[in-house]
Amino acid sequence: MRVRPSNHPPLPLLVVIPTYDEIEALPGTLERLRAAVPAAHVLVVDDASPDGTGQWAQQQAQTDPAVHVLHREGKQGLGPAYLAGFAWGLERGYALLAEMDADASHRPEQLPGLVEAVRRGADLAIGSRWVPCGQVHHWPLRRLLLSRGANTYVRLWLGIGVADATAGFRVFRAELLQRLMDQTIASQGYCFQVDMTRRARELGALITEVPIDFDERTEGASKMSGDIVREALVKVTAWGLARRTQQLRGLLR
Repeated sequence: MRVRPSNHPPLPLLVVIPTYDEIEALPGTLERLRAAVPAAHVLVVDDASPDGTGQWAQQQAQTDPAVHVLHREGKQGLGPAYLAGFAWGLERGYALLAEMDADASHRPEQLPGLVEAVRRGADLAIGSRWVPCGQVHHWPLRRLLLSRGANTYVRLWLGIGVADATAGFRVFRAELLQRLMDQTIASQGYCFQVDMTRRARELGALITEVPIDFDERTEGASKMSGDIVREALVKVTAWGLARRTQQLRGLLR
């Protein structure tokens, strides 16, 4: 998906927030984000939320010029929502593009640390739960084991050297994101984050992990499902097998 860049001077930062039925969580998250990073622009990508999230966000956009809304027709998934938001931002010339959850599980106050990592030279900064000083708060043991296990599986199969490849709190340099958008990406949930990480590594991107605090949501309902976990397991295994096959072929030449 080649995106035509803007002819205008680069804008500093666009934060892309996908939403589906987040009317309870989004207002507090947006308020904190606007206070923590007042220079940033925000794009809410709403999948026609039945609970009115998109309409609420549109009302905010009418009074705050830094807030924008992209309305999509129906629930199409996390990966496509981010790709649509990234395309919107690249077309308008943002120099940095961030992704974060609507439910404040990612602390907006920690976004400046990720931005600073990119400004210091990283192509992609990942807010990581599983590096020293990273923390997860109020998660049940099952979710801790699932996330830890998934990231260990990813490291073993894909060799990308990232402790938290499933993390959804990130800042991309626009140049890297444009190169990623030129590829065909069709992944969801955990798998989308892993896919973007492995593709960035294959492009030779400098990836930095910044420790963050991850909070369990207190409003709304989690969108995690068994289908998302199964997709990640199947695709990561397939990518890993392809990688091992390529390595074996290289040894046999």
